[in-house]
Amino acid sequence: MKYPVRTLTALLAGVLLVAACGDDETDPVASDEGATITLQTHDSFNISESVLDEFTAETGITVELLPSGDAGAMVNQAILTKGNPQGDVLFGIDNTFLSRALDEGLFVAYESPALDGVSEEVQLDDEHRVTPIDTGDVCLNYDKAGLAAADLDAPASLDDLLDPAFGGTLVVENPATSSPGLSFLLATVAEYGEDGWEDYWESLTANGVEVAAGWEEAYYGSFSGSAGSEGDRPLVVSYASSPPAEVIFAEEPLDDAPTGVVVESCYRQIEFAGILAGTDHQAEAQQLIDFMLSDTFQSDIPLNMFVYPVTDVDLPEEFVRYGATASDPYLVDADVVAENRDDWIERWTEIVLR
Repeated sequence: MKYPVRTLTALLAGVLLVAACGDDETDPVASDEGATITLQTHDSFNISESVLDEFTAETGITVELLPSGDAGAMVNQAILTKGNPQGDVLFGIDNTFLSRALDEGLFVAYESPALDGVSEEVQLDDEHRVTPIDTGDVCLNYDKAGLAAADLDAPASLDDLLDPAFGGTLVVENPATSSPGLSFLLATVAEYGEDGWEDYWESLTANGVEVAAGWEEAYYGSFSGSAGSEGDRPLVVSYASSPPAEVIFAEEPLDDAPTGVVVESCYRQIEFAGILAGTDHQAEAQQLIDFMLSDTFQSDIPLNMFVYPVTDVDLPEEFVRYGATASDPYLVDADVVAENRDDWIERWTEIVLR
């Protein structure tokens, strides 16, 4: 059974530009009650239908979802259509792709009053062209039974993946098309530095790493620990919150998660939403941004997208019990990512795929 962790539920029908309307770039503009707006998302977006229904009941605004592939593919689409966007609000751009979108001028600035309840640590854009919505850690996950069958202990660090004993056991996502794939690449850059990360990937490639286009292909196609998967690789790049999802959506009740997390491998991911420049529904888009920071929306995030809300709402018991939190996750400064991302991805591609 495929659990809906960061996956699309289709029934939910899921950077700098001159600011519009007024001298103050965050001034509210007139709303068209009864309007329909489009929320462009990555394919892993999932929120309860009742939550969007509540937004419609409160505002009279209907939200349609436009899934647009993995995060990298979504950003590429938004860039190709900038100024004449496919949607009104874009959700799911994270700190690994953020600088590219800001440099391309994809968003209209808007400072939501609801940001008062959000830590400044996750507000990475001082101009408020994007708004933080959730956080999560991208980490190595392992299949407990799969490793036991191979008489292997779980790796404790990135270094352990180079042990020949782990040859042919790992699947990762392509950093050119996948945000967790890029996060994992950045984790290796943070760990081994500019002088060492390429050597690391050469060794990892020699040890039989497999590359998938995106998270769903890796987790459901190649990883052996996900329910219903026919994959045979017991290691995958996923999320620190994936194990509770395996418990919650198991066909039979489980006393423990069948998968685990290597917390020493985690990279901190922050996801944002932004109003797309060129929208005809700026006021309605502003209201949707505000709503995405409401208790209603934020409380719905953990058990649907299996990431952490950015506001101070209570977490579900299952999320706390089975999840993992990295105390010292990897993180590369956004400016450094902006300066080097394309070059790093190109070099990674030459090492791993050519």
